[in-house]
Amino acid sequence: MVDGSWTSTAQFSGMGWVWKDTMGKIQLMGLRNLQRRETALHSELETLQWAMESMIQHATCQRFGTDYKDLIVMIEQPQDMTNFSTELEIIQTLRLCSLDFKISYFPRTQNEIVDSLARNAHFLHRSLCFIGCSIPVWLPGHFKFE
Repeated sequence: MVDGSWTSTAQFSGMGWVWKDTMGKIQLMGLRNLQRRETALHSELETLQWAMESMIQHATCQRFGTDYKDLIVMIEQPQDMTNFSTELEIIQTLRLCSLDFKISYFPRTQNEIVDSLARNAHFLHRSLCFIGCSIPVWLPGHFKFE
């Protein structure tokens, strides 16, 4: 699952992804923030790219879920998205590294953990990048890992 968080007034865009095994158990996750991207779609696309890059070293079968339908359309019909040609070229190259790539839609209600990762990374007031296997427990203004 991947998710980006973006607002026009924030300093950062937030990114989050979660890798689950076939039983649905979280194996690895990442959260990060970068200087605010141009649009929400830019943020979502960059989140997918980061998740793909991170997962290449762990699995050749890459199946991703998102609650952002426009991201799926963009990946499935890249010729229609000339404004994103550079980013989509990178995604297409990363797809070549996967034996089985798929991206599917999941409602936000099924994407709550990764949505929380992205939103919380978005609101931090300093640069952050984390990849690990602990489940984060978010506290107001702080977080800890258990």
